[in-house]
Amino acid sequence: MPEDRFAFFSDEYAQALQALRAIENQASTLLVLGGSDDLRRFITQFLEMARRTKAMAEEAGEAHFAEWFGELIQKAEALKEVAGSS
Repeated sequence: MPEDRFAFFSDEYAQALQALRAIENQASTLLVLGGSDDLRRFITQFLEMARRTKAMAEEAGEAHFAEWFGELIQKAEALKEVAGSS
């Protein structure tokens, strides 16, 4: 049912957004404390989840959710580059 699909992707997006914000909020602390490996691991895990959910949204014809997950993926990839250069 479309309502169930919308609810699923809405929940997934809310969780992903919250996770990315948590990673962003902890990034500088982790880098200062020498936790760049931990930060990269968190980002990698996030990217795996976000890419998987984006693909599911594309398959389900949920273009807006696919686009929004794509934006989160771009932000996480940029953060990963910063973590990788530390």
